[in-house]
Order: sequence, then structure tokens, then C-alpha cells
Amino acid sequence: MNSLSQTAVEEHTLQQQIEALGPWFHNLRLAGIQTAPHHFLGDYPEIKFAGFRDAIPSDLTGKTVLDIGCNGGFYSLEMKRRGAARVVGIDTDERYLRQARFAAEVQGADIEFRRLPVWDVAALGEKFDLVIFMGVLYHLRHPLLALDLIHEHVAKDLLLFQSMQRGSRDTISIEPDYDFNAPAPFDQPGYPKMHFVEDRYSHDETNWWIPNRACVEAMLRSSGFEIESHPEDEVYLCRSKPVKTPPDGPHCVYPAQAPRSLELPPDGAVR
Repeated sequence: MNSLSQTAVEEHTLQQQIEALGPWFHNLRLAGIQTAPHHFLGDYPEIKFAGFRDAIPSDLTGKTVLDIGCNGGFYSLEMKRRGAARVVGIDTDERYLRQARFAAEVQGADIEFRRLPVWDVAALGEKFDLVIFMGVLYHLRHPLLALDLIHEHVAKDLLLFQSMQRGSRDTISIEPDYDFNAPAPFDQPGYPKMHFVEDRYSHDETNWWIPNRACVEAMLRSSGFEIESHPEDEVYLCRSKPVKTPPDGPHCVYPAQAPRSLELPPDGAVR
């Protein structure tokens, strides 16, 4: 078999492997083959990443990265290409993790992928220079708790954050306190609001809370993340800052201590 024929066989085999792992939500390019060429959002997430890729340090040499909700591994792979010394991707969907592991193997990238929910990030037992938390917040029943856990247990410095947003794009100046009997701007469009989805939104039963812009920014600040840049409509680059413990106790109430390591088995059962 000549080299051209060998190449064709290898490409056909790779195409079959990609299709067997599908459907893919991340359109990756593995040896020139796209994993989701007909994605309903276009060339996703590359088309979105183009709007904020320059906001992230181009050189991550020696840095550690945690990608929460890593899906097929697009951002994990990108951070490894930027020289990160250690990249860990976590997700709760075993199919996505199989895709991510396969993509990393094809590209020769040394990345650790683990099945772990955001609620148990303390089990990782380390803090990371960059935490990626994109496209996850609105899928959570307890979104503010997730941000508190990230700040408490895994965010050493930078947080790259994204959430779907709906409602007003305005923000207004909020007083630090309002008297019980005094008017407050609750009904103004720029007041922080979270829209609760009881059943489903966009045919997805995992969409629970959808914030407006003011709410996203207020939640980030409240959890201890100072917004450094807003490079794309829904994307923020933040820096972790110490949080003062309020009179009613720490923000991060669960878990009180780092839990035992909880790598879920493929069937999702906790044993």
C-alpha cells in the first residue's frame, strides 16, 4: 500500500472513530477532520472564542488550568497549546469526557479529564492559576453556591466566565442598603435579576436559572471575583480576591471541608 492509500485509510478510520463518539457539541479539528461540521451554532465554539481569545494570556507556560464543564475539550486543548503545565478538565457527562480524552490523544496533549461535578471541586485538593467556568452556571439549580465553591477551593488567580443571559443589558448603580419602607429599584431593568426556568428553556430541562447582565456581574463580585475585562457579550475575565466573612457566616457553606475524592463511576452511581 502506497503512502497516499495509507493516509486515506487512516483518515477513514479516524472519521469512523469520531462518528462513533458522536454527537459532538464541540466542533474540533482532529487531523483536519471536523467533529461537528453541521453545528446549529456554526463553527462552535471557535466562532465564539474568536471574540475573546486575546483576553487570555497567550503564554501560560508553567501555569495550571481547571476547565469546569469541559465538554469535548476545546478550551482544555487551547490552554495546553498555550503552554500550560497542567490542565484538568472535569464534567459529569461521560460521553463528553470520552470525546475529550480521544481528542487529546489524537492531538498528543497531556490533559487529565475526570468525571466530577462542580459541587465537589474541593476533592481536587489544589488551586489553579486559571479556572474556566463557561456555559455551566445556567445549568445549575444552585448557581451562586457553585461560584462560592470555585472561589473557596480552586481559584488561585484568574477566572474565565461565561453565562447565557436574557433580559436587560443595562446596569444601574445600586446603593449598599435600602430602608425597608423606602423605594428600591427592584423593578428597574438594570437591577440584578435571575429568571427561573421551572420546566425547560430551548428544549433543555437542564436550563434552570438565566441571569441578566447586572445579575451576572453582581454574582461574580459577591463571590469574590473582581471583573478585569468584559471582552465578549457574555464573557468575563476575573481575578479572585479575598472575601470578608459576613456576620451570618462564610459564603461557602457546602461542603464545610474538602470532601473525599469523588470520581464517579461510568454509571454515575455514588458508592
